[in-house]
Amino acid sequence: MRKIDKKSLENAYKLFETGEINHFEIGTTKSLQEIHKYLFDGLYGFAGKIREKNISKGNFKFANSLYLKEALLKIEQMPESSFEEIIAKYIEMNIAHPFMEGNGRATRIWLDLVLKKNLHKVVNWQNVDKELYLQAMERSPINGLEIRTLLGDNLTDDVDNYEIIFKGIEQSYYYEGYKKV
Repeated sequence: MRKIDKKSLENAYKLFETGEINHFEIGTTKSLQEIHKYLFDGLYGFAGKIREKNISKGNFKFANSLYLKEALLKIEQMPESSFEEIIAKYIEMNIAHPFMEGNGRATRIWLDLVLKKNLHKVVNWQNVDKELYLQAMERSPINGLEIRTLLGDNLTDDVDNYEIIFKGIEQSYYYEGYKKV
């Protein structure tokens, strides 16, 4: 694991260990920016800052930077009263991809906060297969059923279990191509 990634992983642990995570406004772009800044502050000059350049992954182009702030406002206003609505919001935030780097790691934490607040559940990420997750997310802009099913099958109401939280953070880094810790 590169030094920068090891430090951001340590920051992710600290975010929960210190209780700082409990001070973020949940489900907003601001909270996603705060999570991103906490994870990557001092590592990336753009930590917590909405990108101003266009980015893509493979053949998929994320939201155009010219319209990104407006898109984020619309995403923020999306309802969060059911699992289906929360996952729809998560999919849209992934399509927006508001940061130059670190979107997945920050957004998975953000998703768990939204799920915890509204449904008193979180995803047990350690049980979510990497390949199935990445494939489901890749297809989610067209059809969200696959990611809803995959994540829905791995929900837990053990929302304050630090082992589940920390193993989930490690899994999140693994999804991004880093070795399991």
